[in-house]
Amino acid sequence: MDKIYIKNLEVFANHGVFPEENVLGQKFLVTAVLYTDLRKAGLTDELGHSIHYGEVSMMMKEFIQQHTFKLLEALAEKLAFKMLTEIPGLRQVQLEIKKPWAPVKLSLETVSVEITRGWHRAYLGLGSNMGDKEAYLRQAVRELSLAGGCRAGAVSDFILTPPYGYTQQDDFLNGCMELDTLLPPEELLELLHRIEQKAERKRDIRWGPRTLDLDILFYDSQVIDSRELHIPHIELQKREFVLKPLAQIAPFLRHPVLGKTVSELLEDLHRAERKQRGDENA
Repeated sequence: MDKIYIKNLEVFANHGVFPEENVLGQKFLVTAVLYTDLRKAGLTDELGHSIHYGEVSMMMKEFIQQHTFKLLEALAEKLAFKMLTEIPGLRQVQLEIKKPWAPVKLSLETVSVEITRGWHRAYLGLGSNMGDKEAYLRQAVRELSLAGGCRAGAVSDFILTPPYGYTQQDDFLNGCMELDTLLPPEELLELLHRIEQKAERKRDIRWGPRTLDLDILFYDSQVIDSRELHIPHIELQKREFVLKPLAQIAPFLRHPVLGKTVSELLEDLHRAERKQRGDENA
């Protein structure tokens, strides 16, 4: 990805753990690396196809001066969020905030914090088999669209499917959606759980009836296997109610472990089902 550098922007502001730092203020130096696509700007020589580093510098200066934080970590986090959500075309930002006059009573050149934050592409599974199923799914899409650090993308059709695992329950309405997010996977999972709880989701029976079920299917091309989270979602390649709607919005999305696209996984599943039924053309 292409980069624009803003190095050592000098700002006098009021940040620090000690009260006198918040009152008297001190100098900060800010370096930002803006990750974006500069191809069109290079071809057209038009500023509108790039990111205006002068405007970005002013944005950073004003934000740093208008807020007060105890920690450089908090300042960097909040500034990165503002930049990523308000600057068109910015996909990732690397920020270093230096504090040359750090009150540590030692001789040092500077203290600094550096973070990298950016947009990630996730694909989510949606399901409901209680009450007004479609209303629950559409409400989940709305909640995710409005959540801080999230941008909803394509949403599949909702399809009616028989229950999986525990079969003594009503049919499910299932779908998938694309989501760009600034949240790391664990925080995205927490957001999904809060939206489920808002819909009064119960977890009494595994694969049991629920008002709303939200799952992270893919997160970029990451592979995560922890106690709380498995990405890509376990056994999605065996579930037509996941693959069919997902193939509508991301047919060429490739499974980072299995190496096959969603369309290929769906065809493999159909082929296995035909073979199980004994179809001659399986």
